[in-house]
Amino acid sequence: MLVNSSGSDDAGVYLLNSDTALVQTTDFFTPIVDDPYLFGQIAAANAVSDIYAMGARPLTALNILCFPDGQLDENALQHILAGGIDKMNEADVFIIGGHSISDKELKYGMAVTGIINPAHLKLNCTAQPGDQLLLTKPIGAGILTTALKDGILNEDNISDVISNMLLLNRIAAEHFTRFAVNACTDVTGYGLLGHLWEMIAGLSLTAYINVDKIPFYEKAVPFARQGEHIPGGTIANYNFIKDHIHLEKTDLWITNLLFDPQTSGGLLISIPEHEAVQFIKTLDNTYPLPVRRIGEIRQGENKIIVRR
Repeated sequence: MLVNSSGSDDAGVYLLNSDTALVQTTDFFTPIVDDPYLFGQIAAANAVSDIYAMGARPLTALNILCFPDGQLDENALQHILAGGIDKMNEADVFIIGGHSISDKELKYGMAVTGIINPAHLKLNCTAQPGDQLLLTKPIGAGILTTALKDGILNEDNISDVISNMLLLNRIAAEHFTRFAVNACTDVTGYGLLGHLWEMIAGLSLTAYINVDKIPFYEKAVPFARQGEHIPGGTIANYNFIKDHIHLEKTDLWITNLLFDPQTSGGLLISIPEHEAVQFIKTLDNTYPLPVRRIGEIRQGENKIIVRR
């Protein structure tokens, strides 16, 4: 076993031989959008993201479906599964089975298996002093999907968020072997700072984050300022690591965005400075979103400093 549940990495890794390791992960959740087909696609993109974050190539997936028996339109279930199939087809992943159970609340996701040469494996805890921190998707999806659930917004209002949640992290991950990426994780339920803390926890490293460089969804900012439609996970994320965070000339409301739980979020990449510029230029030609340099890693006290 190369990577197990004792740490906080994105997936488990089992060594088959000197050239091949299995990478395995699972994720499923309740609907965050109304359209069942979109929900299926987002859930699939979210599940496979952990494989990409490890630098691996996903191969197969198993469906996980929980639904209230007799209370949900069968067509909706078919559309959820169709969304998952189509997204995994896009990822060149074969769905080889799965399991469904009766449950009081609808949930859908997948268990995904990939492979990697162990020499190319990316962990989330191997950042180095001098690394630049790159982010591949905006932050604020949790606030906006909560506002959707609360009936304040509709899917047309957040079409950009939905489009980005549907975007696979495949393109960025496929470039890892060309660059000296030291560490990577995907930004999901623990929010940007929660996952950043996982990258440096227990190490003699300080992470500096520049708020002005972080791409936030514009529609999420007013809600964050007013403290409205904030997911419950945001507060839990903040309370978990608040003693390790220093806000330097930064308004407290910013934490509503920095700890916002993401679904199918982007990759947070720790890469040497001399490699970061070329990595960004390379993705400019192949990736539909701008990759942002949002901070850096330095030797020092184990904490995160958020500054303007």
